Order: sequence, then C-alpha cells, then structure tokens
Amino acid sequence: MRCKRGQAALEFLMTYGWAILIVLIAIGALAYFGVLNPQRLLPKSCTIVPGLSCDDFIVRADGTSTVIVRNGGAKALLAWSLNIESATATCTGIGWTGTDWPTGEQLSCAFTGLTTGVKGDGYSEDIEMNYTEKGSTVTHSVKGQIATRYE
Repeated sequence: MRCKRGQAALEFLMTYGWAILIVLIAIGALAYFGVLNPQRLLPKSCTIVPGLSCDDFIVRADGTSTVIVRNGGAKALLAWSLNIESATATCTGIGWTGTDWPTGEQLSCAFTGLTTGVKGDGYSEDIEMNYTEKGSTVTHSVKGQIATRYE
C-alpha cells in the first residue's frame, strides 16, 4: 500500500518538474533572442513643457541628434537655447528667419557630441530649454525628457 502512495507522489513531482523545466527553457529562449529586452519596449517620446513641443526628433548612434521644437506659447521668444547632455544645439528656423521665435513656428536644432550607442539600443536623457519671452527680461529654464532608440 505504501509503494502506491510513494509512486503517486513521485509521478506528481516528475510531471510538474517537467512542466516547470519546459517553461524555464521557453523563458530562457525568449530572453536569449531579445524578446524580453525592456530596451525594445522603450516608447519614443520627447516632452518639454506645455507650450513648447517636440514635433519630431531622432538620435543617431554616432552621437548626433536633430530635434524639431514648436513654440506653441502665446508670446514670441527671444533668447533661447536647447541642451541635451550639456551639449548646446545649433538651431535654425523652419521657414522663418530673424532673432524672435514667433509663436506657432518651428526650430530645427542639431546636436553633436552626445553619447554614442548601438543602433536599436535605448536612449533616455533630460532636455533643457532656456528662453526669454518677448517683452520680458526674465530667463526661464525648463526641463523635459527625450526617450527613444538609437537610429
């Protein structure tokens, strides 16, 4: 009588042991092939503050980047600078020129000297914008976040 109970317990443990082993092998295979890599699930986002929006952006594996920012505020901006990783961008107006950044208009800002990476790996960094509104002498400094994958 005792042998039958012992045999049933052993069969129970073996069955569940094989099932657990198969699940672990499947999880290992998914991790090996990068399916479970959280870097692949990184959402592409760029946020500064309400009124200043990133319309488009790219971060390249060679450490260069382009960010297109729109002035959606109520006032034109005078002195402005855009920084990522302490690298200051060279910005030019898209379809407009001058020293004032009109409301509703875009800037194309090119960065060099950012952290290099491997194409497809995740990139996340603070983005800082310094600006003065037209008719004011106060310089505002706001921070946002840029998160994407290297291209």
